[in-house]
Amino acid sequence: MTRSTQWWQDAIFYQVYPRSFSDSNGDGVGDLAGITERLGYLELLGVDALWLSPVTVSPMADHGYDVADPRDIDPLFGTVGDLDALISEAHSRDIRVTMDLVPNHTSNQHPWFRAALAAAPGSPERARYIFRDGRGPDGAEPPNNWPSVFGGPAWHRVTEADGTPGQWYLHLFAPEQPDLNWENDEVFADLAKTLRFWLDRGVDGFRIDVAHGMAKPAGLPDMDITHNELLINDDDDLRFNNPGVHAIHRRIRSVMDEYPGRVTVGEVWVRDNERFAEYVRPDELHLGFNFRLAEAHWDASDIQEAVDNSLLAVESVGGVATWTLSNHDVEREVTRYGTEAGASREVGLRRARAMILVELALPGTVFLYNGSELGLPNVDLPDDALQDPVWERSGHTERGRDGCRVPIPWEGSAPPYGFSTTPDTWLPMPDDWADLTAEAELEDLDSTLTLYREAIELRKTRPEFAGAAIEWYGAPPECLAFRRVGGRLSCVLNASAEPVALPGGEVLLSSAPLIDGKLPADAAAWLA
Repeated sequence: MTRSTQWWQDAIFYQVYPRSFSDSNGDGVGDLAGITERLGYLELLGVDALWLSPVTVSPMADHGYDVADPRDIDPLFGTVGDLDALISEAHSRDIRVTMDLVPNHTSNQHPWFRAALAAAPGSPERARYIFRDGRGPDGAEPPNNWPSVFGGPAWHRVTEADGTPGQWYLHLFAPEQPDLNWENDEVFADLAKTLRFWLDRGVDGFRIDVAHGMAKPAGLPDMDITHNELLINDDDDLRFNNPGVHAIHRRIRSVMDEYPGRVTVGEVWVRDNERFAEYVRPDELHLGFNFRLAEAHWDASDIQEAVDNSLLAVESVGGVATWTLSNHDVEREVTRYGTEAGASREVGLRRARAMILVELALPGTVFLYNGSELGLPNVDLPDDALQDPVWERSGHTERGRDGCRVPIPWEGSAPPYGFSTTPDTWLPMPDDWADLTAEAELEDLDSTLTLYREAIELRKTRPEFAGAAIEWYGAPPECLAFRRVGGRLSCVLNASAEPVALPGGEVLLSSAPLIDGKLPADAAAWLA
């Protein structure tokens, strides 16, 4: 099964974490005008589309994933007019713009939820959310045993209007993020209104948060809890991946189909390939995030298995594979690869440079996370700087995701490196990033940024990158090699400790200088 060719089938998306990208007004937090000012850099990098993490109105209990008004921009980031200007300027540079969409829950400050708290049990206002009476004497126990992804129970008890302890509401994430009741038609009607509001303004699509959520099992039964980790759930986890979610995605797709050329990509944490494929059937999501490559260890067989798995996951429905090495929830690849088996940050950077060549050599859609092109590592922040709700909810046992969200260094030799005019940035920036600024790397022919730029240009311009499939061929131990079927590109990765001989062909690009014609350890190369 094949689908008609669309722009997003081999696009390179660049995830902008807005509060950490570029601050135009000196408050220490990035904003939409700051992104617009940096579009020239993104055009130079060569990306096809932006994915903006949440910029809609939010009290920021979970950095924007608690939405109080899905059809307006939070003043922290600017105005709707600022987004219009960003879209217009991006489109003039042939860069598309997609936004985060959060359909599983709202903020507890959303007008709907405030109305639900003021209304009585059983009211239409409460029917938009998942309110239940508690168990045990006086309803003092939660309705079931579900944990929140962020730690603690997934239920919060409200105080009724008369001051008495009342019903409980479900929040799979923070208490400030009450889950919506997707069996209520008002919920979809409001989401459709949101979709059309932004699509009419020229937004090119949406990344759908928790796309495997929304639908809940009948009766909300207790679940077997073996472990509860952030972003990691088993396929039999009752909180997620319920069959009813697919009817919701078909309804979303029906709206998207009114706007040809727009795209949806779902955050789908589903392990089973058959069940993952259901999300990217021709009448559901256009794309589904597959995180296998980001989860793979620095091991040739593990990486090969992740690639095979990701291609297999979409094959049965003629879908498009997606590839990513990091995002705002996932530890940066430089740090991830640099902490395996006692490696170092230097080794981590070499491996990250190798993996971007592996990723860009694969057929499908690529997602880059802002700062990966600079080779940024995670930052070990002081306790008093941490803001991720995971830190508080876990009783200060889980440090959360702030380490990969530190602002981008643009220029200069000291914080804030041109990110802002104030050194008091929302997360502190390290003192040793002078050689990792965009300015420094643009002038360095051996920099990670230069490698990204060269790789992206080759991927876009060379005929060797044709074809929607790959084939593996023989490689030395602890190495891997594959060809693009239909093109003539070969990609070789050396995950061993010694240099290896390359197969015949013209070397288009390597992540590290060759040693007597051989590919060094912790490196990758493209050959034509």
